[in-house]
Amino acid sequence: MRCSIRLAYLFLYNLLQFCGHTWIFANMTARFFSFGGDALADTFYSVGVVMSLCQLLSVLELFHIADGIEKGLLLPRFIQVTERNFVLFVVIISQEEVQSKSIVCIQFYLWNTLDLLRYPYGLLALISTPSFDMMWAHHSLWIPVYPLSVLAEGVTIYQSLPYFESLRTFSFQLVMPVSIYIHFPYVLRGYLPLLAIGACFTMWQLLKDRRQQLDNWSKKIKRK
Repeated sequence: MRCSIRLAYLFLYNLLQFCGHTWIFANMTARFFSFGGDALADTFYSVGVVMSLCQLLSVLELFHIADGIEKGLLLPRFIQVTERNFVLFVVIISQEEVQSKSIVCIQFYLWNTLDLLRYPYGLLALISTPSFDMMWAHHSLWIPVYPLSVLAEGVTIYQSLPYFESLRTFSFQLVMPVSIYIHFPYVLRGYLPLLAIGACFTMWQLLKDRRQQLDNWSKKIKRK
C-alpha cells in the first residue's frame, strides 16, 4: 500500500510538472510564431504565473530525494532549484523592468528544455524500464543546455543591477549588532561567482552520475 501511494504521488507530481512545462513551452513557441520578436517582451506576462508555480513545486524534489522516495543527487538538485528560484523570485519578479527583457524569454526556454528532458524520463522510469536511447538523452542532452541556462541567469542578474541600484530594492540598514548598510547590488555581484562555482560543481556531479549510469547499462547488457 505504501509503495503504491508513493508511486502514485510521484507519477502525479511528474505528470503535473510535465504538463506545466509543456504548456509554457508551447505557449511561448506559439506566441513567437504569431507575433515574432514582439512576443519576447510579453513572455513573463503570458507564462510567468505557471512558471512560478512549477518552480515552487520543484522545491518538493529536495524532500523527495532527502526522504528516499526518489533517487537522485541531493546537492546538485539543491543548487539547481535554489539558483532558479533566486533568479525568478528575487531578480525577475521583483523588478518589473526586467520582466520585459528578451533574456527572460531565453531563460524560460532553457529552463523548460531541461525540464522537458527530466520529467518525461521520470514518468517513464516509474512505469517501466527506460530504453537506452531515452536514458542517454536524459543524461546527455543537458550537457549543452545547462551551462547556457546558467549563463542566461548571470546575464539576467547583470541586466537587473541598474534597476536595483536606482530603486534600492532589498537594500536596507542593519542596526544590530553593528550599524551597516546592506547594498543589494553588491550582494548580486557577489552571487555571480557563487553561481559559476555551483554550476561547475553540479556539472561535475551530473557527469559522474552519467558515466556511472551508462557503465551500469553496459554491464547489464554484457551479463545478458
